[in-house]
Order: sequence, then C-alpha cells, then structure tokens
Amino acid sequence: MKRFFVVCLAVLLAVAGTAAFAAEFTLKLGHIADPQNPYAQGAVKFAELVKEKTGGAVDIQVFPSSQLGNQRDLIEGLTFGTVDMTLTSTAVLGNFLPQAAVFDLPFIFRDIPHAYHALDTVGMEICKPLEQRGIKVLSMWENGVRHMTNNRNPIRVPEDMKGLKIRVMEQPIYIEMMKALGASPTPMAFGELFTAMQQGVVDGQENPAAHIWTSRFFEVQKYISLTAHTYSAEPLLVGMGVWNSLPEKHRAAIQEAAHEARDWQRNLCRELENKFWENIRASGKSEINDDVDKAAFMEATKPVWAMFEDKLGKKNIEAIVNVK
Repeated sequence: MKRFFVVCLAVLLAVAGTAAFAAEFTLKLGHIADPQNPYAQGAVKFAELVKEKTGGAVDIQVFPSSQLGNQRDLIEGLTFGTVDMTLTSTAVLGNFLPQAAVFDLPFIFRDIPHAYHALDTVGMEICKPLEQRGIKVLSMWENGVRHMTNNRNPIRVPEDMKGLKIRVMEQPIYIEMMKALGASPTPMAFGELFTAMQQGVVDGQENPAAHIWTSRFFEVQKYISLTAHTYSAEPLLVGMGVWNSLPEKHRAAIQEAAHEARDWQRNLCRELENKFWENIRASGKSEINDDVDKAAFMEATKPVWAMFEDKLGKKNIEAIVNVK
C-alpha cells in the first residue's frame, strides 16, 4: 500500500510539473504555403522565438498548406476569432484595406532593398487603419519577386501573353495587369492552382521562385519567364481580439519576435532563390527564360497605375516611389 501511494504521488508531481510548464496562451497561425517555402520556415522560426521570449507562456501552432483555409478565409478568420494569426499577401489584404494593395502595382519597387525599406516604413503606416477593422500587421515578410509561367510559349514581350489564361489572386490590380498585357486573367484560390494547370483549366500563373519550386508548379508548366513584374510582400497579421487579450509583456515579446523572424526569413529568401532556379533547371521539366524585355512590360502596365491611383492614394504611391 505504501508503495502504491509513493507511485501515485510521483505521478501527481509529474502532472503538476507538466502543468507548470504548459503554455498560458495557444495561438493558431495559418498560411497557404508548402512547409519548405521560406515564409513557411519563417513561421516556424517565429513560433520558436515567441516560445523563447515568453518563457513558454505563448505557444504558436503553425498550420501550413491551406489547412485552415485560403488567404481570404484566413484574413476573415482573424476578425471572426476562428484564426489567431496568418501570413498573407498584400494583394489579398487589399480586399480588406484597398490601400494595402499599393505594393502590388507592377514595377513599383526599384529593387529588393527599396522594397524592404518602403514596406518597413511607409507600408506599416499605410496598414495601421486595419487595426480598426480587427487586424494588426506585426511585420512585413517576403513572398518574393513574381514571374510568369505557362504551357504554350516562352514570354519575352507582352505580345507573347496574348490570349493566355493566367491564374491570378483575387485582386483587381492583378486582373487589370493581365488584361493590359493581353492575357485572360482567371482569379483562383492558390490551393486549386496545381490541378487547374495540370488539367489545362488555365495556361499558366505568376508567382515567386519559392512557390514555383516548393509547390511543384514547374512539373506542370513548360515555360518560366523571369518577368519580375511585381514584388510580393507577406505581412504577418494577428487578430486584434487576440492581441488585446495578451498581457503587455507577451505583446512586446511577440512584436520583437516578429521583427527578428522577418529579418531571418528575408535572408533565407535571398539564400534560397538561386537554389530554387538551379533545382528547376536540373529537373529538366521546365525551361527558364531570362530574355525578357522588361521595359516593354513596364510600358504596357503603366495604365494600371493610373487606373488605381485614386483607390490606392496618389500620396501613398509617391511615398513608396520616393523612399531612398
């Protein structure tokens, strides 16, 4: 009997010890990317940093590959309280705050450093009104420079896109950009894209190298053309209801982790981009063409800027362009 009580006491102490180290807050973070994608890896790094900085009090559980829904679902989930955090594109975020899509204007960034600086300054200011709608932007991560892929022909000039059915995000800027280039835009959720290309529902799509490689798009696309028509940021969002429920010390730790994970993830993107292209070339399944007349693409998409100037805000556009 004595031995029985000793065993019971040991079990109780073990349970109590486990409870003592259990997280006070468990948050769900959903996104659409494959786990190998740099921003998917960034999400895991972010969760690790939050756990470390809060002493285990906040546990962030990451759900990749559209497990919690597509990008629109995830953003709506922040306001409904069904999702706590998400990584999403500024393009889809623009459906909730039109000005957020200003970063998706074709060729608005001169280069990667310009994009980083503009997003971390002007970008964070532009997105502040989202807080009144139940969404807070913690930091701006990277999806990457977007390029065209298709199954019909290499794309060197805008005329090569005439009549191509191209999948785009559910964002008017991308729809009008494709029209300006002579293509037929087809809005579609990311999770449906591989099958749509495989079955010929669409001829092609546009995405950064990370998605083209990790989502295996190169396996169902004959031609990749390095058009670099837009740069795609990936903001880290949290629902305001969740944010306000956290103690100040945890909010500070999460914000610090968000900035650290942003820098870590951006560096990872730079390290992996060339590797992704090398892997695709080595596969022999898709031809990569860098002989693209970007000046012609810039000229063809100029009307898109004028079309959305009022909606996005002329001052916002000028502020981004003028960032040094």
